[in-house]
Amino acid sequence: MRRSLVLASAATAVLGLLTGCSAEGEGSGSGRTTLSVAALEGGYGRDMYTQVIQAYESAHPEVDVQLQISKSIEDEITPNMKAGRFPDVVVLGQGRKAALTETLIKDKALEDLTPVLRAKVPGEDKTVGDKLIEGIVGNLNTNPYGDDKTYTMPMYYAPTGLFYNKGLFDQKGWKVPATWDEMFALGETAKKEKIALFTYPTAGYLDSYFFALLADVGGERFYTDVMTYKQGVWQTPQARQVLDLTTRLLKYAAPTTVGYANEQDFTKNQQSVLDDKALFMPNGTWIVGEMADAPRADGFAWGLTPLPAVTAGGKRYITTSVESVWVPSAAKNKDAAKAFVAYLYSDAAAKIFAKSNAIQPIEGIVSSLSAENAEFYKVYEDPSVAALVGGFAGTAPVEGVDIKAALFDTANSIISGDKTRDQWQSALDDASEKLRQAGN
Repeated sequence: MRRSLVLASAATAVLGLLTGCSAEGEGSGSGRTTLSVAALEGGYGRDMYTQVIQAYESAHPEVDVQLQISKSIEDEITPNMKAGRFPDVVVLGQGRKAALTETLIKDKALEDLTPVLRAKVPGEDKTVGDKLIEGIVGNLNTNPYGDDKTYTMPMYYAPTGLFYNKGLFDQKGWKVPATWDEMFALGETAKKEKIALFTYPTAGYLDSYFFALLADVGGERFYTDVMTYKQGVWQTPQARQVLDLTTRLLKYAAPTTVGYANEQDFTKNQQSVLDDKALFMPNGTWIVGEMADAPRADGFAWGLTPLPAVTAGGKRYITTSVESVWVPSAAKNKDAAKAFVAYLYSDAAAKIFAKSNAIQPIEGIVSSLSAENAEFYKVYEDPSVAALVGGFAGTAPVEGVDIKAALFDTANSIISGDKTRDQWQSALDDASEKLRQAGN
């Protein structure tokens, strides 16, 4: 698994900066350190955090870890942070609509965690940095200011791509499309059997799709140009090709996609793949745990594939989702927080996380995964596939401009017919130019 990941921009445009100053937290009053940990309850669930904390407290009786976990953790901790009451450790990546991590990055309100990389993992001989796979730190996702200092530690990583039912393909004798021509031909074949070619949980899940497609079409340089708002980038032939392919793909979307593409009903779009009503959807490996108890077609088996190649035999990219852990610079117990973060990379913690399919970027961990999960991570072993880490570069906020909404959410309007491809391209060009100017 030691392979360099593509280094790319990794902060999205922020919606506003937090205000407030730090305030002293409260200890337990018994000489113990009270460490507050806030975590997003994502597709991996919450039990793994409880188990890791119990293991940590058993080995460190002088520390009392208090966990706050929620599916909308930003909404719960932001008011306290504005009032100067900061958690000590936060497990929350970038790319969320609330953009809390991005906001603190812009505000330079995160603690430098570079010393954690050099620290030994509690109870082990190796340092945290020694255990991490090559290339997972040192990019703009972990080092957002482009220097040698790490502010967000990579907590979990997962290949994202098109998920599908391998059992259905075996049953029908269909091949997973290797090119876009094959993809659209399969769309026609599936249509005859009343199966949609494509769906997505919500339009936001198209981030992994678009990031990979941009690199597939124009290479890493073009991808970086888009992520950093190069002037006129959305007027280029490469940008047009990206939107052409996507507009064509969306014509094969399941008719229920837009109606269910919201925070309440998104699992219904995911269920359409399990029910063989749709073939492909963009997602990450957490889908296995998230839909573990959902009914499914006979013979169902999860499969993962990168996007089809733009040209036969061409290089393909797969977006790597990296969730982060960080320490606010205004946290009270920063030393204790750093020690806890180091423990999160221990073999004991990694084993607990892996049981919930939360895979950490630790050398050799793939060999210990379940057969199903290990199959997903084999995508990195394909020499024709390269990994992307990153997203849109951060700029000063621009009122009324959301580049992610312009790129991803417009897919709903393309499916419904409310917007055209030309309008899509024009809106992206306008948003990108405004952000370019804001970044200068």
